[in-house]
Amino acid sequence: MEEMGLRERKKQRMYQDVSDTAVRLFLERGFDAVSVAEVAAAAGISKPTLFRYFPAKEDLVLHRIADHETEAARVVAGSADPVDALRRNFLAGLERRDPVTGLNDHPQVLAFHTLLYGTPSLVARAHRHLERSEAALAAALGGGLDARLAAGQIIAVQRILAQDNWRRIAAGESVEQVAPEAVRAAERAFGRLAAGLPGVSGLTSAG
Repeated sequence: MEEMGLRERKKQRMYQDVSDTAVRLFLERGFDAVSVAEVAAAAGISKPTLFRYFPAKEDLVLHRIADHETEAARVVAGSADPVDALRRNFLAGLERRDPVTGLNDHPQVLAFHTLLYGTPSLVARAHRHLERSEAALAAALGGGLDARLAAGQIIAVQRILAQDNWRRIAAGESVEQVAPEAVRAAERAFGRLAAGLPGVSGLTSAG
């Protein structure tokens, strides 16, 4: 069991190291200007080995947000009021300046988001990430069409709030300037979700 844990940690470290190497090269030279072979060489692994870890070049970048795919589902698990649980989670993310909320002005975070949103193939690949987030949340809400419709609206609200925060900061506003309105916008958005999805609390599975 301990050996399995060690192997898993080594595997996760490999994922992280290769992704970090790739993102560094992409930020320096541009996503399209760097080949997978160059990433593999810089990471000290073979190209076939790289593809065993990352099926597509875009996954080298999206690995950084992959752990957020099931975040919404984890947040609502067992909650009597899923929308309120997600509202509180998003507000907590704003408070701690979590990059996933867009409310972060660290140069590397801004550069990463510029790379992500400014590269069409990454935007397209990120859409699959959003679809998996929706599917996980819908399952946590009990499954079925109503759960999928609710999940789609919730994930869209979170995405739009985060992108609006990022765009304002990328345009030159400070986190301190954006933060108060980011909180108000989140409160309004989740308030509208609660009003528009009055039956969502009944969708959560008992387990």
